[in-house]
Amino acid sequence: MRPATDALIVIDVQNDFCPGGALAVAEGDEIIRRINGLMGEFATVVLTQDWHPANHASFADNHPGAEPFTLIQMPYGPQVLWPTHCVQGSRGAEFHRDLRTDPAHLIVRKGFRPEIDSYSAFFENDHVTPTGLDGYLRSRGVTAVTLVGLATDYCVAYSALDAARLEFKATVLEGATRAIDLNGSLSEARDKMRAAGVALEA
Repeated sequence: MRPATDALIVIDVQNDFCPGGALAVAEGDEIIRRINGLMGEFATVVLTQDWHPANHASFADNHPGAEPFTLIQMPYGPQVLWPTHCVQGSRGAEFHRDLRTDPAHLIVRKGFRPEIDSYSAFFENDHVTPTGLDGYLRSRGVTAVTLVGLATDYCVAYSALDAARLEFKATVLEGATRAIDLNGSLSEARDKMRAAGVALEA
């Protein structure tokens, strides 16, 4: 058992990010057994869930003529336009059937504001609007977080960077994550995490 000050944060292990999903991450389902095994080691377990309305501004389908995986400028900065995914109440937004959800103490839904995307478990993509996770962890005495899930180079990395910025000791278990790796995004994310003091472990 890890110290009571450590929390496990499981990022977006949902059907749409697993093979066969609308925004599938290669081998995304292969990390689930390890994640399930980790849950019993932590006194605090948090799951995050992408939870988009159908009219979300990050969906390419909501920008006539736009192609998925292209960049546009939003008021909060550059935004990748994604295939429509994790729409509220859809099968794609559900957690993968093999993921244990019973040990979770909190489920954080993110990305539900139509006008702004939300990769991080802690903040929307404006880096200002909080999800409430910071306060929840502090109220439980958590000082260190271990992050796993999907995808390494987007929601996991953004969460880890915010955790470090909030002065949590942050560790990413890369063997329990998988990446999209869009135009070198994995290498860039790893460099940013290392520079921020995030520990990258196997």
